[in-house]
Amino acid sequence: MNLDQALQTFFAESRELLEDMENALLVVEQTEQKDEMVNAIFRAAHTIKGSSGLFGLDHIVAFTHVVESVLDQVRAGNLRITDQLVVLLLSCCDHIGALVEAAAEGQNEANAVLLQQGEPLITQLRGYLPAPQPQAALPVARAIAELDADPIERIDGSGVHTDHWHISLRFGPGVLKNGMDPLSFLRYLETLGSITGIATVPDAIPSADGMDPEACYLGFEIAFQSKADKITIENVFEFVRDDCHIRILPPHSLISEFIRLIEELPEQPARLGEILVRCGTLTAQELDAALDTQSDTPSKLIGAILVEQYSVQPEVVDAALAKQKQVKDLGAQESRSIRVDADKLDQLINLVGELIIAGAGVNLIARRAQIGELQESTSKLSSLVEEVRDSALQLRMVKIGVTFNRFQRVVHDVSREIGKDIGLVIHGEDTELDKTVVEKIGDPLMHLVRNAIDHGIETAEVRAAHGKPLKGSVTLDAYHDSGSIVISVSDDGGGLKRNRILSKAIERGLVEAGHNLSDNEIYGLIFEPGFSTAEQVTNLSGRGVGLDVVKRNITALRGSVDVSSEENVGTTVTVRLPLTLAIIDGFLVEIGKSVFVIPLDMIEECVAYSAEPGHNYTDLRGHVLPFIRLRELFDVESEPTRRENIVVLKHAGQRAGLVVDTLLGEFQTVIKPLGKMFSQVKCISGSTILGNGEVALILDVPALVRQASQAASPALKTPETAVFAG
Repeated sequence: MNLDQALQTFFAESRELLEDMENALLVVEQTEQKDEMVNAIFRAAHTIKGSSGLFGLDHIVAFTHVVESVLDQVRAGNLRITDQLVVLLLSCCDHIGALVEAAAEGQNEANAVLLQQGEPLITQLRGYLPAPQPQAALPVARAIAELDADPIERIDGSGVHTDHWHISLRFGPGVLKNGMDPLSFLRYLETLGSITGIATVPDAIPSADGMDPEACYLGFEIAFQSKADKITIENVFEFVRDDCHIRILPPHSLISEFIRLIEELPEQPARLGEILVRCGTLTAQELDAALDTQSDTPSKLIGAILVEQYSVQPEVVDAALAKQKQVKDLGAQESRSIRVDADKLDQLINLVGELIIAGAGVNLIARRAQIGELQESTSKLSSLVEEVRDSALQLRMVKIGVTFNRFQRVVHDVSREIGKDIGLVIHGEDTELDKTVVEKIGDPLMHLVRNAIDHGIETAEVRAAHGKPLKGSVTLDAYHDSGSIVISVSDDGGGLKRNRILSKAIERGLVEAGHNLSDNEIYGLIFEPGFSTAEQVTNLSGRGVGLDVVKRNITALRGSVDVSSEENVGTTVTVRLPLTLAIIDGFLVEIGKSVFVIPLDMIEECVAYSAEPGHNYTDLRGHVLPFIRLRELFDVESEPTRRENIVVLKHAGQRAGLVVDTLLGEFQTVIKPLGKMFSQVKCISGSTILGNGEVALILDVPALVRQASQAASPALKTPETAVFAG
């Protein structure tokens, strides 16, 4: 194992654990299952401490140990979790994160600034802890140092212990070559309890001539006093689990268990028994009884032993076995997961895209050749390519809950900063979308959430005057709709002031006085650059910047944003985004000799063209359907065919039609971005390469639907009516 690689894994896992710890702290007060949540927080801190100790990051171990001690008091029921304690633990979580990031930057020792920042936190944490009790446990470093010429000499002279764990440890020969310090694991083990007896096992050491100076020949028999469970003790050796042999026997184990241990270990039974006696695990009488016992005595089932010899209730045994199976299944599930570098996934998606383009060319050649066997083979190939495409895209799909949970801390901290009591409600956290989209939507959502906290939610006095609960609420929701993901940010605050927005827009010249605008059009004005109705500037907002950037970033992702609001009830900002930015199912249409692609998920149906001359709408089964003639929109110089078609589009609950000449059918579309020269072109979201090598433009359905619905009487001075010539 490469030490640098292990360190990078430690940093990545520590970041994930800190994020889990933070999320759990933010919801622990509201959840009913507080014990499980507290245990999760404790495990995160414990794992970070243990892993830090393995890499010699003692300053992280020292700080996290105090945090862990406080959490242990909470876990034991001696300390109640309160809002004040949650705030303190969140600050500690931030400090641990800073220590980890400093270590990731190469600072293996704590600098003075970080130590100074941690001191007030440690002082506050110690206020929650009972007075320390004197300990007589022998430090492992001293125990190792006092080993003399007799390698099996008993270190601890305080007597024989029968209520401790016994750990039989044999390090593999490659441990030192992998950059691991065997004694560091023993030092960390002592943080979980007391090593009451330890003896080395030198049997594996070869003669001086046959010794490899880079190999490890260490073995230990350890008597260990601790209240930790077996899994926790095993996790101490997690980083060398594959390079060592470890056997752990719990306190009060049966003689038969030690017989099995002696038989499994490579040393001679009598020799090993002597070591166990010197270590303090067995008495001489117990050793004699063990050696006299027949090795072929049938072993009893664990459950039967617990019931018969320890008077444990059967239902307790069943519950314990069920829990053990659950842990085992969880471990097996985790072992099936691997970490993959994001760049490798991007490369895979690019190769799949090129494969799709090449496959489209092969299909075209097969159709022209009119060879039945070739067409059948290419058809099967296309089906397999489509499955590969779906599998590759699925690898990049992640749950949006990871992004949503980031805002728990934002709402928690910002609401306290501005003196409001606000909670965050999350729905649809299991909704999946492309990793690239998740990364790019985080900042726009952050601004919308902060805006809802600052401008949307009123103060407690105002809410009480309107008969609302004193605690405000911000809701994040996500769901799939027509091949898109819909994300909404809602608040139960005062809502947008329609008349104030309109007056400000007229004052700034964005809207001409006298025009009748719909509510959606007026609320959409808040996304204009520099637009703000805030009466005072705060640390969060009020300067008229931000929402225009939000809209620009969402539009760059081929998405759209809409606002709905009701005064004194609340505001909802709805963001629609494509599920992926790489490959989609498309539908080809033709106008003259120009081919365009429409995302298939946004097509409801195709019907024959029928409309009154000069009208831009038609009757579709008793409903008015506005439409756009693509020939006119893009100024295509050709005569319309005798039999035109209307492609019915659906987006955000609205429908619109596109008048085209010919329907060419479905097509796997690899999205290629347009150059900077065409970045401002409306109604076009990208391009793709057809099987014959020609370029086809991908239509921006949300923009087309909006244009069709607003084409009758645009009220703004800068309507979106730009077209692309050619």
